[in-house]
Amino acid sequence: MQTKYNIVKQAIKSKILDGTFQPHQKISSESELMKQFDVSRHTVRLAIGDLVNQGWLYREQGAGTFCADRSKDEIANGPLNQKNIAIITTYISDYIFPSIIRGAESYLSEQGYQVSLFSTNNDHENEKRFLEKILTQHFDGVIIEPTKSALTNPNINYYLNLERQDIPYIMINAYYDELEPLSITIDDEKGGYTQTEHLIKLGHKNIVGFFKVDDIQGTKRMKGYFKAHRANGLPINPNNIVTYNSLEKGTKPVAELSNILTRSAAVDAPTGLVCYNDELAIKLLDVLREQQLQVPEDISVVGFDDSFLAKVSEVKLTTIEHPQSEMGKTAAKVILDLIKEKNTNKKKASESISSVVYEPKLIIRNSTREIKS
Repeated sequence: MQTKYNIVKQAIKSKILDGTFQPHQKISSESELMKQFDVSRHTVRLAIGDLVNQGWLYREQGAGTFCADRSKDEIANGPLNQKNIAIITTYISDYIFPSIIRGAESYLSEQGYQVSLFSTNNDHENEKRFLEKILTQHFDGVIIEPTKSALTNPNINYYLNLERQDIPYIMINAYYDELEPLSITIDDEKGGYTQTEHLIKLGHKNIVGFFKVDDIQGTKRMKGYFKAHRANGLPINPNNIVTYNSLEKGTKPVAELSNILTRSAAVDAPTGLVCYNDELAIKLLDVLREQQLQVPEDISVVGFDDSFLAKVSEVKLTTIEHPQSEMGKTAAKVILDLIKEKNTNKKKASESISSVVYEPKLIIRNSTREIKS
């Protein structure tokens, strides 16, 4: 548990890092801080004194306490000839993330850059903590996989402060739409469309879609699912849409599929499943086994990402290919282009540096089959 002194100190520091307090701007008075945090004047003075000693604040006699301009000190004290890139991702050690990271890390290492990895575990508080670390240390650029990108992000000010400090950053897999950053993504809407259209073309009309909706990939894939139905003149059954968030990914889709299969009569039972990703598809295969349903004889399943999971189960998944390692390498190239551009003192991003969107490609295996009329 943090002490009151540390809470006050960290709160002031966070306001500096997210840009609320700009260099040479007067911070809240001691009385205001006492009221805000319900602490004594002694506690406030201890916190401010520490931040003054560490170079975050400075005092002017009779005028108050002000935010220090740390940029010159950071340049002067930055590691000489040491080139550093930060990679922030939602996860590091599972699913497709190791391949993405390896692609970026390998290329950056070849170019003489040190790479620091941070995993948010898809949590905004962790994202905030790592952004604060990046803003206080010497990093030439940042590659970021956004946290819960479909939701309003409480850390937007930190990204704006990266821009104010002229620290280049790009986003991979997704992006925060309000920032309009350079990004390296796959066309998720088209991917969801391709998944669904594949089943429709095979004669499936009762298709259940599972989508994680606290990230932008999931909402776009769901949009593609809708568009494929409409383009092919098929009505969309609201009961066939299963949405869930990151915390529910291990439970809700499994429970919902069990419920759908239990309440469905033979005539209206689903014949196809469109899954947010391969990881989910593998979980749903367990439900189908419990219900004694065969894939693809009784029900067809389509995944997304063409991860190693698509190939290791007894049912080889039809899925959408994800560039993974290539995406990581492309992200590394783009961030280095931005750093080079910054170092040559160009004011605006050149037209040659732009976002990259990969085209989804369907990989057909044996988890889907045609339904004969």
